[in-house]
Amino acid sequence: MSVIQTSEIPAKDLPLRDDIRLLGRVLGDTIRSQEGEAVFDIVERIRQTSIRFHRDEDQTARRELETTLDTLSRDSSNKIIRAFSYFSHLANIAEDLHHVRRSRAHAMAASAPREGTLARALGLVREAKVSQAELQKFFATALVSPVLTAHPTEVRRKSTIDREMEVAQILTKRDRQHLIPEEEASSEEALRRAILTLWQTSILRGTRLKVVDEIMNGLSYYDYTFLTQLPRLYASLEDRLAAMDSAWDDVELPSFLRMGSWIGGDRDGNPFVTAETLRQALLLQGRRAIGFYLEELHLLGGELSLDGRYVAVSELVQDLAKISPDTSPHRQDEPYRRAITGIYARLATTAAALGYDDVVRHPVGDAPAYATAEDFAADLAIIHHSLVANGSAALARGRLRKLRRALDVFGFHLASIDLRQNSDVHERVVAEMLEKASPGTNYKGMSEDDRVTLLLAELRTPRLLTSPYLDYSPETTSELAIAREAAEAHRCFGKAAVPNYVISKASDPSDVLEVALLLKEAGLLRPAEGEMDVNIIPLFETIADLQNCGDVMEALFSLPDYMRFLKSRGQTQEVMLGYSDSNKDGGFLTSGWELYKAEIELVETFARHGVALRLFHGRGGSVGRGGGPSYQAILAQPGGAVQGAIRITEQGEVIAGKYSNPDLGRRNLEILAAATMEASLLHTGQPAPRAEYLEAMEELSASAYRTYRDLVYGTEGFERYFWESTVSGEIANLNIGSRPASRTNSRRIEDLRAIPWVFGWAQCRLMLPGWFGFGAAVKSYLAAHPETGMALLQEMNREWPFFQSLLSNMDMVLAKSNIAIASRYAMLVEDEALRDAIFPRLRKEWEETIGQLLAITEQTALLDRNPLLARSIRNRFPYLDPLNHLQIELLKRHRGGDTDERVVQGIHLTINGVAAGLRNSG
Repeated sequence: MSVIQTSEIPAKDLPLRDDIRLLGRVLGDTIRSQEGEAVFDIVERIRQTSIRFHRDEDQTARRELETTLDTLSRDSSNKIIRAFSYFSHLANIAEDLHHVRRSRAHAMAASAPREGTLARALGLVREAKVSQAELQKFFATALVSPVLTAHPTEVRRKSTIDREMEVAQILTKRDRQHLIPEEEASSEEALRRAILTLWQTSILRGTRLKVVDEIMNGLSYYDYTFLTQLPRLYASLEDRLAAMDSAWDDVELPSFLRMGSWIGGDRDGNPFVTAETLRQALLLQGRRAIGFYLEELHLLGGELSLDGRYVAVSELVQDLAKISPDTSPHRQDEPYRRAITGIYARLATTAAALGYDDVVRHPVGDAPAYATAEDFAADLAIIHHSLVANGSAALARGRLRKLRRALDVFGFHLASIDLRQNSDVHERVVAEMLEKASPGTNYKGMSEDDRVTLLLAELRTPRLLTSPYLDYSPETTSELAIAREAAEAHRCFGKAAVPNYVISKASDPSDVLEVALLLKEAGLLRPAEGEMDVNIIPLFETIADLQNCGDVMEALFSLPDYMRFLKSRGQTQEVMLGYSDSNKDGGFLTSGWELYKAEIELVETFARHGVALRLFHGRGGSVGRGGGPSYQAILAQPGGAVQGAIRITEQGEVIAGKYSNPDLGRRNLEILAAATMEASLLHTGQPAPRAEYLEAMEELSASAYRTYRDLVYGTEGFERYFWESTVSGEIANLNIGSRPASRTNSRRIEDLRAIPWVFGWAQCRLMLPGWFGFGAAVKSYLAAHPETGMALLQEMNREWPFFQSLLSNMDMVLAKSNIAIASRYAMLVEDEALRDAIFPRLRKEWEETIGQLLAITEQTALLDRNPLLARSIRNRFPYLDPLNHLQIELLKRHRGGDTDERVVQGIHLTINGVAAGLRNSG
C-alpha cells in the first residue's frame, strides 16, 4: 500500500520516496495478515482508483471510487478508514525524517548554511559587522520562548504518538548506519513489529482528556526533545561563536531560550483548571526536572572517576568531597566522585521534600536539601572550574556542561507556567471583593475613569481587600486560590515558575489593574516596596481590540502608579496578540493587517514611554489561526517589533509535529532563535514599508473585511450552513481536550472558539479562514487602480516580507483545499435554498482568490515555488479523498438517526485521518 509519483523527483528526494514505499509495503502486509486478503484487496482497489482519478482526472475512475466506497459495510468502512489514516501518519514520519536528512546534508556540505539555522544567522551578523558588545547585549537581554498549550487540535492518543516515534527511530537508524544484510533484516522485522502494534492500538481516546492528562502529555516532549536538545543547542552556539572569534572562548551564554506552558494555568473558558490543577502541574514539572538531574548526576559520577593522586583538584572540590556522606574506602582517592555523591544526596533530599521519592536512587547517606536551584548550580560550577583549571577541560565539556545548561534553563520548575483568565471573570471577582468590603460600591456601574481611580487607590495601600471572615462566591474563591497558589510556587520553585498572567479579551486599562489587585491579595504585588512579581499581559484578540491596543497601553503608561510597578519588572511590558479570534472576527487578510498595524502602534507607544516591548504571539497550527513557517513569520514583523524577545504559542498537533522527534525539535528551536537574532540585530533599522504599500493594504483589508463579515455575520442562515456542512458538531464530541468547544451553550459563531471553527473548515477541505475575502478585495482594488494595481501588488510580494509571508501562507492553504470535495459537504445542508444561496458564493470567491493569487505571485500553479511541498500535498490527495468521502456518508447516516456506535467511531476515525493528511489543520 504505497505510492509516490516518480516523475520529476530530484535525486535528493529519492530517499523520501523509498521510505514511503517501505512504510506503505509494511502497512499493506500488516493489513493483509490482520484483516484478510479481502480487506487488503478493497484498500488496494480504492487506492489505485483514487490515484488514477487524480493523475488523469478520469471521471470513470471517480465513479468507480464512489461506488466502491458507498457499498462498504460498517465494519469494512472503519477498516478502510484506519488503513488510509495510518498511511498519512506514516507518510508524515517519512517526511519529518527527510527534513532532518536534508538539514544534516546542508550542515555537512561546504555550501552556505541553510536559512533558519544559527550558523547562517551568525554568518549574517558577522557580515553586517555587528560588534561583540552588541551581540553580548542581545544575549544578555534576549528571551525566546515557545509556550506549549493544551488547545485541543491534537487528535492522536499519546500511545499512538509513542508507536510512531518508535517507527521514526527505526527509520533513522536505517538511514544513518550502513547495515549488513542481517542487520537490515532485523531492522525491517522491528519495523514490522512497530507497525503491527500501531495497527492494533486504538487511534481514538475512549474518554475525554482531563487537565492532568494534558499536563502529562505536555511533559513527554521534555523527554523526547527539550531536556536533551536545548543544552546541545546552547553548546553548539557557544562553540560557533568561539570559532568565529577567540574573544568568545570559554564564554557561557545566558539562557535566553526557555520553555513556557499554559497547561494547568489557562483557565479561560476551562472550568476544570483550578488551584489544584496548577499545583499538580507545578509538582509534575518539578518531578520531571529533578528526576532528570538525578539521573544525569548518577551517570556523571560514574564518568568522573579521576584519581586525586594523578590530577590536581581545587580546594572547593575537596571541601565538597569532605562533607559528602560517601565514606566508602573504594572512593577515598576519587574526590570528584565523592563530591558528586554528596551533590546527589542533597538533591535527593530536595526531591524527597517535594514528594518525589519515586525518582530517587537510594543515596549513600543524608545531606541537607538545596534551598534553590542556584545553590545546586553553584556546586556544579565548582566541579566545572576545577576540571578546567587542572587540565581536564575536555571532561567539563561533556555531560557536566549539558547538565549545567539544563539546570540553568529549566531550574527546579522545568517550564514557566502562565496564568490566563478572561477579563469578564476578573471584573466580576473584583466587583464582588469591593462590594463585600464596601457595600454600595457598584463597581460594574462605574465609568472606566472611575474604575481606574478606585483600583489605583486600592493598589496604593498594603491593606488587603478580602477578609477571611467573609464568604465569597465559588468563582471569586477559585480565582483568589489560583493567585495564592502562584505565590506558593514562587516560594517552592522560584519566581520563574509562574512569571506571567495573561488577560484574555483585554480592552481597557482597568482590565490590567484588576489583575494587579488580585496579585496584591496573594502578596505578589507589594505597594510599599513598589514591587510586582508577575508580568501582567493584556491579550488583544478582536479587530476592535487590535485597533485600540495602542490607546490602551498609552493610557496605562500614563499612570505613575503602574509605571512604578513596571519598573520592578525591568521596565519591560509584554503584550499578547491573538491571531485566532481576530481571524474569526474579521477574516484572514484583515486579521493579518490589523495585527501588523497594532505592532507598529505598540512599538511607537512603548518608545515614547521608554518601555521595552515584548510581544507574545498567540498562533495556532493552521494559517487561519496564525500558523505558517515560524522563521518567515518572525522576519516579517515590522521593524522594532522583535526587540530581542519573542514568545510564541505552540498548540495541539503542532507540538507533536515539531518536537516529538529530537532532531526535528532542535531544528525548530534553532529556527526560533535564529530568526529572533536576525530580526533583532539586522532588521531593526529597516525602512518602513513604502506609503503606497500601506495604502494598498488599507484598501485591500477594508474590502476583504466587508466581504468576510457580509458572509459570516451578515448572511441569514450562515450559522446553520456552517454547522451542517462541516463536522464541527461531531468534533465537539471527539475526546481531544479538557476545554469545552464553545464558551457558552450557544451555537452562534461569535461564541464558538476559533479552534473548532478552523478545524471544521479544514475537514471539509474548504479552508475558508485561510483565504476568504482576498479574491474580492484584489478584484475591487484592481477595478479602482486598473493601470498600476497589479504591478504594485506584484512588487509588494517581491519586496515586502509581510505581504510575501501572507501570500505564501495562503498559497499553502489553497493547495490543500478541494472545492469539489467541499461541494459534497455542502450537500449535507438540508435547506436547498440556503445551500444554493451560500455555496456558489464560496466557490466563486475560491476561484477568484486562486486566480488573483497566481497573478500577484507570478506563478502558473499553486506552490510553484515550493515543489517539495506541492509534491507532498499532491501525493496525499489519493489517500485523503476516500476519507472525506466516507466521512460525508457516515455523517449522513449519523444525522439521519443511525445510532450504531460504529458510525460515530467511523466519523471520529475520519477526522483523525484527514487531520493527519493535512497536518496543520487546527
